[in-house]
Amino acid sequence: MSIKTEIIQPERSTSDLVKVSVSGWLGTALEFMDFQLYSLGAALVFHEVFFPEQSAAMALILAMGTYGAGYVARIVGAFVFGRMGDTVGRKRVLFITIAMMGICTTLIGVLPTYAQIGIFAPLLLITLRIIQGLGAGAEISGAGTMLAEYAPRGKRGLISSLVAMGTNCGTLSATAIWALMFFVLDKDQLLAWGWRIPFLSSIVVMIFAIWLRLNLKESPVFEGAKESDGGAAVTYAVDQTHSLGAMFGSKAFWLATGLRFGQAGNSGLIQTFLAGYLVQTLLFEKRIPTDALMISSIIGFMTIPLLGWISDKIGRRIPYILLNISAIILAYPMLSMIVDKNNDVNTIMASIIIIHNFAVLGLFALENITLAELFGSRNRFTRMAISKEAGGLVAVGFGPVLAGIFCNMTGSWWPITAMIILYSCIGLISALLMPEVKDRELSILNDAA
Repeated sequence: MSIKTEIIQPERSTSDLVKVSVSGWLGTALEFMDFQLYSLGAALVFHEVFFPEQSAAMALILAMGTYGAGYVARIVGAFVFGRMGDTVGRKRVLFITIAMMGICTTLIGVLPTYAQIGIFAPLLLITLRIIQGLGAGAEISGAGTMLAEYAPRGKRGLISSLVAMGTNCGTLSATAIWALMFFVLDKDQLLAWGWRIPFLSSIVVMIFAIWLRLNLKESPVFEGAKESDGGAAVTYAVDQTHSLGAMFGSKAFWLATGLRFGQAGNSGLIQTFLAGYLVQTLLFEKRIPTDALMISSIIGFMTIPLLGWISDKIGRRIPYILLNISAIILAYPMLSMIVDKNNDVNTIMASIIIIHNFAVLGLFALENITLAELFGSRNRFTRMAISKEAGGLVAVGFGPVLAGIFCNMTGSWWPITAMIILYSCIGLISALLMPEVKDRELSILNDAA
C-alpha cells in the first residue's frame, strides 16, 4: 500500500486557534480538577467515608487503590479513543472524553457512603473511577495533539503550555475548594455532606467545555490528510503501524513513556501520597499540604508559560534535562524539611512548593508539545495517549499505593524520597536519549525516533 508523505493543510484562523486553546485548557482543567479533587479526597476524607472499618494505614492504602483503579482504565481508554482519534478525527473524540469525565466526576458527589449501603459504596466509587478513567485516558493527549497541530512554528511551546496551565487551573481550583471546606466546616460536617461539594461543583466547567467543543473545527493536519485521501477515511491511519507490536517496537514510544513516567510519578507522590502521609501518619494539620499546593499552582501560572517560551527558544531537551537533574538534587533536602515537625509551617510549605514546581509542574509544561512532536501524524493521538497512560499507570496508579506500603513497612519517609529520585532518573535518561524535536513538521507520517 502506498502512503502519502505530504499533506496540504487547510487554513485555520486566529479565532479557530483561540477556540482550540480554550477548549484544551478547559478539558485539561476538568481532568486535573478531577485528579486533585479525588486525590485529596482519597488522602484526606475517603478513608473514613468509604473504608471506615479499616486501620488508618490500611484505609489510606485502600483509598489510594481506588485512585489507582482509574489509571488502569485510562490505558484502555487511551488505546480505544486514541485509535478513534487517528481514524475518525480529533474533534469527535474530545467531545466524548469530556462528557465521560465530567458526568462521572459529578456523580461521585451523589454516591451513598459506606455507612449507608456498606461494601457497595466503595464498589460504586471504583465503577465511576473506571468509567472516568476511560475518558481521561485520551483527553489530555487529544487536547495536546489538537493544539500542537493548530499552533504555528516558533510558538508551539508557549501555546501548548496553555494545556499545562489547564492542569494548574484544575489543581488550583480543586485544592482551593478542599481548603475552603476544611476552613468552613468542622470534621463532622465534612464527613456528613461537605465532601460532596467539590465534586458537584465540577459540573459548571463540564457544561462550558462541552458547549465549546461542539463548535470546534477539526485539526488541520487530520483534515488535510483526509482530503488528500479524496475525502475517504484516512488510509494511513489503519495500516500496520497502529498495531501494538509496531508501537512497542518504536523508540519514540519508549522515550515518550519515560518522559511521562518521571513527571507523572512525581505528581502522584507529591500531590497525592505526600498530602495523605503528612496528615494521616505525621498528624500535620490538613491545611498545610492543601495550602502549599494551592500556592504552588498560583506560582505555576508564571513558571509554566515561561518554560514553554524557553523551550521555543532553546529546544525541548535542555529544559527537560535541567528540570530532572534539579528534582534529583532537591528530593532529599526538600523532603527532610517537609517531614520535620521542628520546622515552622512556612518552611514546610515552601519546601513543598519548590519540589512541586521543579519535579511536577515544570516537567508538565514541556510534556504535551514534546510528545506531540516526537510522533508522526499517522498515529500521533494513539501513541501519545498510550505512552502517557502507560507511564501514568505504573508511576501514578501504583506509585502512591507502593509508597504507602513501603512507608508503613519501614516506618519512615525515605521511600518517598527514593521514589522521587528514581522517577526523575528515568525522566532524565529519556531526555538524554531523545532527539531534539522543536518545530518538527507535524504532518510527517513517521515518528522522530
